[in-house]
Amino acid sequence: MAVLKTHAKPEVKVRELEIRQRPGTTGRGPTQKRPTGGGGNNDNWENQPSGRRGPREALGSYRLLLILGLIGDLAFFVVLTIIAFTRKGVRWDPGQNAWVTDWKPIHMPEILWINTALLLLSTVSMEAVRRRFFREPDVTEEWLGLRPPGLRKTFYLLGATISLGAAFLAGQYIAWLELWKQRIFLSAGPSSQFFYFVTAAHGLHLLAGMLAILFAGVIVVRTKRVQSRQIAIDIAGWFWHAMGALWIFLFILLEFFQ
Repeated sequence: MAVLKTHAKPEVKVRELEIRQRPGTTGRGPTQKRPTGGGGNNDNWENQPSGRRGPREALGSYRLLLILGLIGDLAFFVVLTIIAFTRKGVRWDPGQNAWVTDWKPIHMPEILWINTALLLLSTVSMEAVRRRFFREPDVTEEWLGLRPPGLRKTFYLLGATISLGAAFLAGQYIAWLELWKQRIFLSAGPSSQFFYFVTAAHGLHLLAGMLAILFAGVIVVRTKRVQSRQIAIDIAGWFWHAMGALWIFLFILLEFFQ
């Protein structure tokens, strides 16, 4: 009896090829990239169903909220600086019948230079974390499940950022101690009041930034959504950079415009 040979239809072969090219199967994988949240080209951010917020829109909304909050913080420090330098000017004293001023320049502790260097290093480590979460090849591979995300180095960098921030705050306290040894207290005059107020206010903001980084680390561990991780790290990173830039501004005022 003759054996009849059957041949697969062309449609079946095409279907099998499509299946092999799906994520999680053997083959080349998808030709289109998953959305990474990094803002690059060909990331399918615009291909969202009607009425749904895409990754770019969500990240932009959080960044806008951060910018509005930072504008309020900047206004606070600018007003504080204007008040201080208004007090720095001379005033007419009828009792002495002369122009006088009670602003006594303070010799800034040398440790402030070290503190500034520590804070700049922390911004470098934080930026390395932020960029790592937006590297398109790494994020794409995590989306496809081709390899586990390399979080160990990320946590090392986050730990370094927090440690450097803590060292900065400790250095600021040491600067206070040095002024106290010189008998320069809060009640010594407007110049000392300006120094203590701005360093204390900036220290509280930096402490809030450290808490934000810790919270972002928790999200990275407990959340599997890549977009949520990116948003948490991105917002914490830009807030930390803003605090670094703000300190540079304040440090220049304290060191060179006394």
